Amino acid sequence: MIIPKTRDRVLIGVAAGGLAALLAACGGGGGGTGGTGPTATTPPATTAASATRVTAALTDFHIQLSTQKYQPGQYTFTAENKGHHEHALELDGPGGHNRSRTLEPGQSTAFTVTLKSGSYQVFCPVDGHKDLGMKTSITVGGSAAPSTSGSTSSGHGY
Repeated sequence: MIIPKTRDRVLIGVAAGGLAALLAACGGGGGGTGGTGPTATTPPATTAASATRVTAALTDFHIQLSTQKYQPGQYTFTAENKGHHEHALELDGPGGHNRSRTLEPGQSTAFTVTLKSGSYQVFCPVDGHKDLGMKTSITVGGSAAPSTSGSTSSGHGY
């Protein structure tokens, strides 16, 4: 029967995602030395307990957002550089201009923003990456952004 297998896969995926979010939120505290090696995860500069969490996987040259529908409110964006080049995440729209720090491959960082109704450009501001297809847009409130620009970018074959 197909339905139980699909349901089981969805439940496993949700559980894995929840575990990953929990581990990311914990940040691997440990010995209190505050090490910031090239693969260190930077704790969020500002976070809100009630903020909706969104993961932005940054690869060469593509952005994949974990959320496709947005309503006005607080969101914590976690940018994860899964590529082989430096990347950053920038959001420009009615809620203002928000940008992460530049990340080396393997690094991640988070920042909390308050999204207002309207359209936002989401892109990598590093060295012309936006022009290479590392961009997308989101719509907050109202109808969702078209699927061609909602959660992924074209990546131009990368």
